[in-house]
Amino acid sequence: MSNPKRSLNRKRYLEPESINQTQAFPSGGPFISIQSILEIIATFIDIILHLDKHLIWLVENYGSWVYLILFLIIFCETGLVVTPFLPGDSLLFVAGAIAATGAMEVTGLAALLMLAAFCGDNTNYWIGRYFGPRIFTRTDSRLLNRAHLEKTEAFYARHGGKTIIFARFLPIIRTFAPFVAGIGQMIYPRFMAYSAFGSIFWISFFVFGGFFFGNVPIVKNNLTFFIFGIIIISVLPGVIQFMRGWLENRAAARSR
Repeated sequence: MSNPKRSLNRKRYLEPESINQTQAFPSGGPFISIQSILEIIATFIDIILHLDKHLIWLVENYGSWVYLILFLIIFCETGLVVTPFLPGDSLLFVAGAIAATGAMEVTGLAALLMLAAFCGDNTNYWIGRYFGPRIFTRTDSRLLNRAHLEKTEAFYARHGGKTIIFARFLPIIRTFAPFVAGIGQMIYPRFMAYSAFGSIFWISFFVFGGFFFGNVPIVKNNLTFFIFGIIIISVLPGVIQFMRGWLENRAAARSR
């Protein structure tokens, strides 16, 4: 026979009113507030614009572990379609500039980041190659249809090599280029060759650029502006291409 007093205590314990919501959710609710989101965005922007200070802090506090941290950032920035927002060009330039002070060994750093970019590219390629045929199967879909897959395959058969190389210097686009190459079934040995060349060229350009010019007084004293300039110059071609395509599509729609 159950104890009435124990049942009553169990019932009271399970009632929602007995839970202190303020203790469970100190921010006032189970969801992240807009203020918290804005703070996260502000912190991310601060990290991007002051990469030199944050990277120096990482070197001072984590020593050789900073090589692994940089490897993972570059790998994820190029290898995962969900992380195109991670810093790329500017991070490489600042890393090269810091290496020039003797805090890191520039040759080993460049080689490691070339490997990270190459591995990221190839991971992204195989993700696209695996999921592409499974996604683009419908004939009645406006976007994910077989015809679009065939067009992608034809495009990468003709222009895949130069796309992989030039996309290296375009943030966001370089994250999606290997993924789309996989979807387009680009011949893998050919993809590997262009990916390797693009990785070496991209990493060398920014890391050694930072190594030789990052500590020039005018650059060093205005590094935030140079970082911002690198971001703008990197993003601008993609924005121009997007706007051009949008205007052409709009003009074509009006002429119909």
